[in-house]
Amino acid sequence: MPDFGANDLDAYWMPFTPNRRFKANPRLLASAKGMHYQTPDGREILDATAGLWCVNAGHGREQITEAIRKLAGELDYAPSFNLGHPLAFAFASRLAQVTPKGLDRIFFTNSGSESVDTALKIALAYHRARGKGTKTRLIGRERAYHGVGFGGISVGGIPKNRLYFGSLLTGVDHLPHTHGLPENVFAQGQPQHGAHLADDLERIVALHDASNIAAVIVEPVSGSTGVLVPPEGYLQKLRAICDKHDILLIFDEVITGFGRVGAPFAADRFGVTPDLLCMAKGLTNAAVPAGAVAASTAIYEAMLDGADSPIELFHGYTYSGHPLACAAGLATLEIYQSEGLFERALAIEPYWRAAVHSLRDARHVIDIRDFGLIAGIELSPRPGAATARAMEAFEAAFDQGLLIRVTGDIIALSPPLIIEEAQIDRVVETIRKVLAAVD
Repeated sequence: MPDFGANDLDAYWMPFTPNRRFKANPRLLASAKGMHYQTPDGREILDATAGLWCVNAGHGREQITEAIRKLAGELDYAPSFNLGHPLAFAFASRLAQVTPKGLDRIFFTNSGSESVDTALKIALAYHRARGKGTKTRLIGRERAYHGVGFGGISVGGIPKNRLYFGSLLTGVDHLPHTHGLPENVFAQGQPQHGAHLADDLERIVALHDASNIAAVIVEPVSGSTGVLVPPEGYLQKLRAICDKHDILLIFDEVITGFGRVGAPFAADRFGVTPDLLCMAKGLTNAAVPAGAVAASTAIYEAMLDGADSPIELFHGYTYSGHPLACAAGLATLEIYQSEGLFERALAIEPYWRAAVHSLRDARHVIDIRDFGLIAGIELSPRPGAATARAMEAFEAAFDQGLLIRVTGDIIALSPPLIIEEAQIDRVVETIRKVLAAVD
């Protein structure tokens, strides 16, 4: 890593980080390859989080690096308003072959947060284009994370994400979350109980009337709130209720997309196709910031047919379809296909499940949840100091050469899809050792 001179850490205001705590004892990453990061002092850190749920194909993939390098010498940037470059169209076409059948119109963004806000805006504009402009209400879910835009935190349901930012969007309601049913504790894969919680959407429809509701947005598997897996039949019920009342169903697959749950998308794994699908993270293996929304052909055609001006959707970003992001994305999709990583994730899921559930008897553990190559290990909170125990576990794990993620008092795991069984064993053994030592 180049030496840029004096660095006292003060200038960088870090996101989602207790800045004073971090800067008093910084944990830095200097390089990455395969399943590992390396610290500036040369220590190897096994990555059990795929960076931040995003490096699905593992770190330092030369095929992606070379694609970025090559295009950077040819086309550093091209505007996407009334202009285009061939790679953006090629990437959209290739991506539409991976997305669930029927979701084949691709709008490019730069992050998951932008994808969510884009999908919400498309939903509102779609109903207006159909002459149903009263359908403006948006329905999210408690304990949901949909990024940090005002739209995303409005439909999201994590209190700290909403606490400090005023009234947010109006006309938003929330479904109950699916977590906490005692009969689902330590469920392996999809829990059997809780599909009835989807029926609360009928209550919300009765309260606001379907003529005023535009869309429902959910994560098929909630990640950042601590790995909440949908009960059997739950997503199917949401789909049926939305169809009944002419409400769009949006899946936020920023985390669950690109093999994370053992299929291209969670929509494929669960057999439920939404009307709009948000993606980012694994889209480019995180090598270049990028996101996208896949829309149904019906939504796209309705927008074009109902437009009241030459521009059908007054929305977009300076970096939509950025050339380097498209190059990285195409190379990433090629790796996923050529190495069969989606299928590999499904094949190794049973070993992963057995390994993480072996922590059931570990100190402080009160629940474990898993699906695909995701796991949530819930710890009992320290009396009077919620979240402290998990944060100390995060720091201790890093010091022992393992990168985990914590959210509240939950350890969230999401390793690259290239993880080997011996590395899964090491993840579990290190967590057990850390929990035994943390008070």
